[in-house]
Amino acid sequence: MDKRPFPAWSWSVEQCLKEYNAKLDKGLSSYQVEKQREKYGWNELAKEKGKPLLRLVLEQFDDMLVKILLVAAFISFILAYMHGSDSEESGFEAYVEPFVIVLILVLNAIVGVWQETNAEKALEALKEMQCESGKVLRDGYIVPDLPARELVPGDIVELQVGDKVPADMRIAALKTSTLRLEQSALTGEAMPVLKGTSPIFPEECELQAKENMVFAGTTVVNGSCVCIVVCTGMNTEIGKIQKQIHEASLEESDTPLKKKLDEFGSRLTTAIGLVCLIVWLINYKNFLSWDMVDGWPANLRFSFERCTYYFKIAVALAVAAIPEGLPAVITTSLALGTRKMAQKNAIVRKLPSVETLGCTTVICSDKTGTLTTNQMSVAEFFTLGGKTTTSRIFHVEGTTYDPKDGGIVDWTCYNMDANLQVMAEICAVCNDAGIFCDGRLFRATGLPTEAALKVLVEKMGVPDAKMRNKIHDSQLAANYLIDRSTIKLGCCEWWTKRSKRLATLELDTVRKSMSVIVREPTGHNRLLVKVTVIPFFYLVVNSKKA
Repeated sequence: MDKRPFPAWSWSVEQCLKEYNAKLDKGLSSYQVEKQREKYGWNELAKEKGKPLLRLVLEQFDDMLVKILLVAAFISFILAYMHGSDSEESGFEAYVEPFVIVLILVLNAIVGVWQETNAEKALEALKEMQCESGKVLRDGYIVPDLPARELVPGDIVELQVGDKVPADMRIAALKTSTLRLEQSALTGEAMPVLKGTSPIFPEECELQAKENMVFAGTTVVNGSCVCIVVCTGMNTEIGKIQKQIHEASLEESDTPLKKKLDEFGSRLTTAIGLVCLIVWLINYKNFLSWDMVDGWPANLRFSFERCTYYFKIAVALAVAAIPEGLPAVITTSLALGTRKMAQKNAIVRKLPSVETLGCTTVICSDKTGTLTTNQMSVAEFFTLGGKTTTSRIFHVEGTTYDPKDGGIVDWTCYNMDANLQVMAEICAVCNDAGIFCDGRLFRATGLPTEAALKVLVEKMGVPDAKMRNKIHDSQLAANYLIDRSTIKLGCCEWWTKRSKRLATLELDTVRKSMSVIVREPTGHNRLLVKVTVIPFFYLVVNSKKA
């Protein structure tokens, strides 16, 4: 396999096509595809071998304090066996202490293995970022649903709004005036990135500077284009991330908590050993005696039975001094911390890592997308009232794409006036975003801002009373766009059916607006315009902070 792809971003489209002997209007032939697959392999991330279960279990006992407890359990068992034959205690009562110690260690190991196994499964979610299929041109024919793993370098792929990029590709041509992609998963950039076709001449440049490239795992939020596949599988940027994650998992470095526990265990072992030795030596006269003859000891007498008796006392003191419940308390505390972090979608591979995060004093981050979910929601909107001289400000609750998450505060405008109807119509129709339900989570395709506007429309309702009651009674208002593209009996569908789109002028940086021409039920055409004024948004944010 070719491990060093050529710098496609600094080459022209014609050079990239010539490199793979491909044609933009026909794509690769079946013979070329087979040759490319033999050279580059399948377009999929490598499956790293996980740790065997036995190794995971043994790693849970690789701790100084746990080793001390294992020794304590073994000695307790020996003492119980020796003491049980001389006492009237039943068999089980004599072995209660070693049984409790072993039970604590086993539970500790089970929690540790369970947590690490769950973390490994969660990390597999990285592979879900890969696209499942794509629209590919081969042998002069369009293959609308080609599995993404069958892509090879040189394939011609068409991308549209909402599509997930199946491989790292060079943009060959734009089919719309603008093209934007959401690539926060790779760069942490919260805002969609504007793409083009012009070559980027520095061959060595950062990922953010490659404005003529689209990367696997990112999503098209605006526009459509035709691309040339240049990197597949582990050669993609997301493949490099998986490789780095795997290499990091192989690095063994002790956490601050493990260092403290190991240090505590070493000190505890030394202290207990010295105390036991002192206790045993203090009683040496009870098992060792001699006579003094001419100033020299003679006639030494040693009692092995008494020596063993006092040794058992010293060992029993050592076992009593060991905090058997400490591992259970630590594991429980860390498990509770892990559970809280899991509720915030944070993956914790090893339990002691929770305490490591608690030791962190400074977190350096250069992008807002690194620390945010890259979701937007409408907080408030402003319209004119029934009279042009009056104004109204409505506050909106909810921070997710779920239309049932919150609502409009004190909303009494079910019979919306003309101003509210126009605003709802523009938000629903002059919009390329979509909302779909992924299990219990609502996600967006397209620009986060446009997705937030569609959610607002669902919270506003529709002016048609019969349609509003139908949506409310069927409880489908929160489940529109389930299939990612078709609205099911939602408020947005009502508007899009009422005002059919005839033409679209996409949002660009020059016009700072998006326009659509729609046909009204009366047969007349109207122009709906949605303007994006960035300085205005900054003023609103600053006024709130003040």
